[in-house]
Amino acid sequence: MTTKSAAAASRATVHGYPRQGPDRELKKAIEGYWKGRVTADALHATAAGLRRDNWQQLAEAGVREVPTGDFSLYDHVLDTSVMVGAVPARHRAAVEADALDGYFAMARGTQDVAPLEMTKWFDTNYHYLVPELGPDTVFSADSAKQKAELTEAVSHGHTARPVLVGPVTYLLLAKPAPEVAADFEPLTLLDRLLPVYAEVLADLRAAGAEWVQLDEPALVADRSAAELNAAARAYRELGALTDRPKLLVASYFDRLGEALPVLAKAPVEGLAMDFTGPAASNLDDLAGVGGLPGKRLVAGVVDGRNVWINDLKKSLGTLASLLGFADRVDVAPSCSLLHVPLNAAVEREVNPEVGRWLAFARQKAEEVVTLAKGLSEGTEVIAGGLSANSSALTSRSSSQLTRDPVVRARSQAVTDADARRSQPYQERAAAQRARLGLPLLPTTTIGSFPQTGELRTARADLRAGRLDPKGYDERIAAEIRDVLAFQEQAGIDVLVHGEPERNDMVQYFAERLDGYVATQHGWVQSYGTRYVRPPILAGDISRPEPMTVGWTRYAQSQTSRPVKGMLTGPVTMLAWSFVRDDQPQAETARQVALALRDEVSDLESAGTAVIQVDEPALRETLPLRADGHAEYLGWATESFRLATASVRADTQIHTHMCYAEFGDIISAINDIDADVISLEAARSHMQVADELAAAGYPREVGPGVYDIHSPRVPDADEVASLLRKGLAAIPAERLWVNPDCGLKTRGWPEVRSALENLVAAAVTVRSEVAGR
Repeated sequence: MTTKSAAAASRATVHGYPRQGPDRELKKAIEGYWKGRVTADALHATAAGLRRDNWQQLAEAGVREVPTGDFSLYDHVLDTSVMVGAVPARHRAAVEADALDGYFAMARGTQDVAPLEMTKWFDTNYHYLVPELGPDTVFSADSAKQKAELTEAVSHGHTARPVLVGPVTYLLLAKPAPEVAADFEPLTLLDRLLPVYAEVLADLRAAGAEWVQLDEPALVADRSAAELNAAARAYRELGALTDRPKLLVASYFDRLGEALPVLAKAPVEGLAMDFTGPAASNLDDLAGVGGLPGKRLVAGVVDGRNVWINDLKKSLGTLASLLGFADRVDVAPSCSLLHVPLNAAVEREVNPEVGRWLAFARQKAEEVVTLAKGLSEGTEVIAGGLSANSSALTSRSSSQLTRDPVVRARSQAVTDADARRSQPYQERAAAQRARLGLPLLPTTTIGSFPQTGELRTARADLRAGRLDPKGYDERIAAEIRDVLAFQEQAGIDVLVHGEPERNDMVQYFAERLDGYVATQHGWVQSYGTRYVRPPILAGDISRPEPMTVGWTRYAQSQTSRPVKGMLTGPVTMLAWSFVRDDQPQAETARQVALALRDEVSDLESAGTAVIQVDEPALRETLPLRADGHAEYLGWATESFRLATASVRADTQIHTHMCYAEFGDIISAINDIDADVISLEAARSHMQVADELAAAGYPREVGPGVYDIHSPRVPDADEVASLLRKGLAAIPAERLWVNPDCGLKTRGWPEVRSALENLVAAAVTVRSEVAGR
């Protein structure tokens, strides 16, 4: 394959590593700090210990250059805002009074001050805090965190490379501050920001950094000539600095495309590029620009976003092809390992056959080291690893666990008519209004209610055998009755059962569908201290029996008001799982949709008049480049319709989406043909309502009026003000009143107050509309 002399300099590295610890120690320490049970010193000590352990794990695996600065107490984009002094005016007093409390106030808000907006990190399920900038923004350098973590790593004996969000990506991710004109373009602040980055780079060099990585994933999306020119100017200026470390500009999630020649010509010492999935074409594109002579190439050949083992032989072939393109080729995952769980070896309850196919962060670091060794020293030194890898790959491709002929036959028999409602929306709307008899501006919630400690204890006791199934069901039934009673007392119009029996909106269903694998310890950060355990799509999907009908029927029996059936949609079931990479996602989505179709039909047969099929991931899974949008949106919208199209005209289909930029998918929101859609809108000040109105969206809409990701409780006047903004865009007969998202992460006291305020605001605005 390669000779020792051909690639002697190749070494293994990673862009970032999971932050939480093996038992989510970081989450527990931060939430303990918020509750006053953990001191600031203890929190920082926990964080330092986790960083130390991460670096040690990487070093023991054979990674010779560890990342620093990727670790965060909440979000690395928020850390960047602190680093460049971009603190919103409303948070400056809190930051000046106490830097740590001010940091968390920006992330979560306070009772009196709203947090930064939150949205998805490119096409992943990680959420970042959106920088707020304006023409009056004054940047200032604060490299304390970055220097301290570099110093920590060096003190533990590691060669370290600080990792920062690059200046172009930072500005492209930013939005105009609320008080700034909406057409303000943050990228116009580049010349003001670059001297701050120069100062940070000089500080890191003085602290001992040989290399600094500047992440520019925004450059893998479609970019205008002006944006590409800005990138060229940024790296021309940063590259011309004399007092700086060597610069490694990193991209991931897709191909660089037209940004590649810009970065290839830039006076920087290295590029990190993704060579997995849709980014595999970076290999041909590198040849097209004549390679990277004189530069270091960090080749991302191990998929950092999925959990399947790498095809080592195939990756070695890619690496061998890259050797002639750069002075030095190092080996890395495609992106930060933040997006995968920590360690597959601890998943004792996973089928051992499936376990052979899995690689989490620790295993991916080992794969990277194996590939670097094979590239540098020749394949004979990794012959044992290659043989074991080949055997595992063969096991997966031939396993009966991955293929179900009955499921495949049903999928192939689907017709276009199966994915279309038999009546147009106007006929359905009339039938639904007659059946439901709802008032103007009907109120509802998104689905979940607080998951209390008692509920989590009951689930743990059930698993451990300390509570029998009958006792567990009695506990769940009591919680459902309490949730329904509160909603009736508060005056909510369309109720939910609160989902007390559910651990997670995807995992719950995955555990009840054949073809999925659930983990016990596979936690991945979604935002802040919110961690999820994405299930693994390992085989063909089918539904052995009803999943939600029993509890939905029970809830409806306890009230005369309509109770929504609650399901998670097929796109989100894929996006928030680790999806198969051995067949097209369109096929996997169709299989999941057919399983959900059976559930929808059973709910309707049980008398459920309103069925919500949530698709919060529809936007986040949109390919980063426009040339992939049509294909994706075609199968994504078809799968939703396939799951829901079999119902009668008077059964109302809802869907929910949250924390994404919806402007790019307005047509798809229309194409899914839901009767009612609820969307995040509180942090973005009803922006989505204006977007839907501008697009002529004809159906019913519930733009959120209560930001549930913050502990603050909006008063009735604030909610009413948001409702009036919504009414300026959406007619009252098509406007619903609801929170931004589910309430499972909130506490009961704040939920009670917030929902009572929400209903009071709806009543007030309803009377205003009636008066007009």
